[in-house]
Amino acid sequence: MKTNRLYSTIYIGLCAALIAVCSQIQIPAAVPFTLQTFAIFLACGLLGGKRGTVSVLIYILLGAVGLPVFAGFKGGIGALLGTTGGYIIGFIFTALIMWLFEKSFGKKMIPLAISMVCGLIICYAFGTAWFIYVYTNTKEPVGILTALSWCVFPFIIPDMIKIALALALTSRLRKLIPFRT
Repeated sequence: MKTNRLYSTIYIGLCAALIAVCSQIQIPAAVPFTLQTFAIFLACGLLGGKRGTVSVLIYILLGAVGLPVFAGFKGGIGALLGTTGGYIIGFIFTALIMWLFEKSFGKKMIPLAISMVCGLIICYAFGTAWFIYVYTNTKEPVGILTALSWCVFPFIIPDMIKIALALALTSRLRKLIPFRT
């Protein structure tokens, strides 16, 4: 029992660190893409909803207290209150959706894939609403279609690829996790 707790704690910490590292990996494009969401999907897929959510919360708390773990080596409350902060907070909802699906439908790959897509949609919705609020209050009014064209549409295909990759790795690596999730 104590061994399971130790392994659980270690893996939660490793996944929080993985999210921080993947946040810094950028794929250059007109709008640069990070591997942040990939790491969140992988953490929740490997560790299960509860432990995965804890790793996401730890990552966000580390950033909130000022450690430069967010994309572009940003950290602090200012990063969370900025235009992209809603997407970071949305990661919590992504993890919670994945946890809810796990509790409702089990740990099979099809429900996991659906939970990743649903979690991503919720993250997009929360993040875009926050983006519109902050952008409108700090710069100028912005419409929903404009915000979606800046913040969501360019990321849909890369995020689907990240989901596919996270599913493939989760399927192969789950059997290596030494505790029962």
